Amino acid sequence: MTITALPVIRARRSAWYKGRLIGQKRPLLPKHVWAIRVRLEPANRLRDLALFNMAIDSKLRGCDPVSLRVADVYAAGQVKERAGTTQSKTRQPVRFEITEGTRASVVAWLAAPGMLGSEHLLPGQLHDSPHISARQ
Repeated sequence: MTITALPVIRARRSAWYKGRLIGQKRPLLPKHVWAIRVRLEPANRLRDLALFNMAIDSKLRGCDPVSLRVADVYAAGQVKERAGTTQSKTRQPVRFEITEGTRASVVAWLAAPGMLGSEHLLPGQLHDSPHISARQ
C-alpha cells in the first residue's frame, strides 16, 4: 500500500500578539502624567503638550479632543475655564473644566506661528487635513 497524498506539514508562525499586552490597558497614574508633561515642556513641543493636557482634562475618548475647534476653548482673548463638545460615539454634549496648566499650554500653542488662521485647535500636518486624526 503506497501513501501518496500526505498532508503538507507547515511550520506555524507565532501569533502577532504573542508577548504583547493586548486589550484594555491600566489608566495612567499621576506620576506617569507628570513624567510625560516634564518631557514635553523642555522639548518645546507645544502642540503635543496642549493635546496631552486637553485630553487629560477632558477625560474624553481619543477622537474627541483632536476635533476641538479654537472657538470651543478660546474666546475674548483668553482660554475659557470650561469648554464643551459633543462626544462622537454617543452624540452626548459634554462640558469639562480646563485647568490652569492646560490653559497656559493652549495659550502658548495658539501663539505659535503654525496656528495662524486655523479654526481647529490641533490642525493636521499631513494631506491638508483640517485636524489631526485619532490615529495620528
